[in-house]
Amino acid sequence: MISFTCDYNEGAHPQILSRLMQTNMQQEAGYGDDIFSLSAKEKIRCATGCESADVFFLTGGTQTNATVIDSLLRPYEGVVAVETGHVAVHESGAIEASGHKVITLKSYGGKMRAESLKQMLENFYADPSWQHMVLPGMVYLSYPTEYGTVYMREELQNIHSVCRSYNIPLYIDGARLAYGLAATGMSLSEFATMCDVFYIGGTKVGALCGEAVVFPQGNAPKHFFTLQKQHGAVMAKGRLLGIQFDTLFTDNLYLQLGKHGVDAAMRIKEMFLKKGIPMYIDSPTNQQFPILTQEQIKQLEGRLLFEIWEKRPDGTAVCRFATSWATTEKQIKETEELLNNII
Repeated sequence: MISFTCDYNEGAHPQILSRLMQTNMQQEAGYGDDIFSLSAKEKIRCATGCESADVFFLTGGTQTNATVIDSLLRPYEGVVAVETGHVAVHESGAIEASGHKVITLKSYGGKMRAESLKQMLENFYADPSWQHMVLPGMVYLSYPTEYGTVYMREELQNIHSVCRSYNIPLYIDGARLAYGLAATGMSLSEFATMCDVFYIGGTKVGALCGEAVVFPQGNAPKHFFTLQKQHGAVMAKGRLLGIQFDTLFTDNLYLQLGKHGVDAAMRIKEMFLKKGIPMYIDSPTNQQFPILTQEQIKQLEGRLLFEIWEKRPDGTAVCRFATSWATTEKQIKETEELLNNII
């Protein structure tokens, strides 16, 4: 059965598995001081155009978000995110468990608007009792969003400008960063100028596991490695992450994998549109959201795996189909044949 439930159903890209096998018996220092991790950090600095960037490797997205957010906030501060943001919905209260409130704003197609953020901050500090409340200490965005939408250059610049005016950092969750860059054509070096910290997602883009946190201006919080270890976010065999990112950032493999996933998604999207099935949102990335009737869902169940994202009052449902770096031509053609035959 073909699965479009998420973009990490498969293991890892063959080149990564090959590198892991080739270097398996090589003795290296632990905790990220191995030659592979050091090489990967330099390649990421080169790709981002940030020679002085601080780069750290962690294993998963929730772990990364919890560690970075906790490191940037004071005990009395919270993080601002849209109501559909990953940290607000799908991380089991990981941020709240660290003692920090997630302060939510209205979502517009999964995105935050700079004017909404500015208005919220103005209203907060206009309240005479603001010192009695949780202070907005940073802003969180995901790129792409949970609905597959992406912030364009001007949108990111405007949000970053608001953050700078209030002296709070902008943090971008890049679990699917490669797919967002492929959709917009934005370069990684350009993207790095539009925030204070972000992470490059490996788990959903060809790695067995792993995320690379980047502080573009060498602006990591003091003793970030120690904070990372406090959160259980340091691997003794750091080489496992270093080898993967060193491979992903060799010969533009990371960006190529992102483009492959997006190209596959556009073909899936076109299949639904040709059948007269509307899309809930115009996503240019690897996540697509067709609106299916209950009958159509029943026809596909048992043949394709996908997620019910949102049930609607009229009985239809927003469904999520996620392609990935590993989606094959055979899977795409079989999906097209299935849709043509039963819908």
